[in-house]
Amino acid sequence: MSKKGTIGVTSDNIFPVIKKFLYSDHEIFLREIVSNAVDATQKLRTLASVGEFKGETGDLRVTVTVDEAARTITVSDRGVGMTEEEVERYINQIAFSSAEEFLEKYKDDKAAIIGHFGLGFYSAFMVSERVDVITRSFRDGAEAVKWSCDGSPEFTLEATDK
Repeated sequence: MSKKGTIGVTSDNIFPVIKKFLYSDHEIFLREIVSNAVDATQKLRTLASVGEFKGETGDLRVTVTVDEAARTITVSDRGVGMTEEEVERYINQIAFSSAEEFLEKYKDDKAAIIGHFGLGFYSAFMVSERVDVITRSFRDGAEAVKWSCDGSPEFTLEATDK
């Protein structure tokens, strides 16, 4: 007898493993989040260079701000951003990397993306009570959205200002 299928993984079972054992060094989360922000700025720069982004790229630096009183770390960038659909696709699906799609589309410009990511974002849950993603896509007319999760498999996604 021969069978083929897919292994099912539920978020209730895998999320605690990701939060606790994704990396042995818990401080790595900052590198992963900053790397994602750099990727977002590189994507915008690439889109501008091929004419898919017509606006001014401006200052594409990544900023890390620590608020000790609020006990928060904020990583900000002026990169490509995400639509609500992209947040659902790339944030809500563990180990689904938008970098793979981007690399395939822009494979002739190998300097466009520095890294490859998928699980790194979730390393933030090793040190956080809650993770918020506030984003707005570079696309004309895009609405800003806020994704928020307390480390459980449940999240909220809502319209916001940015």
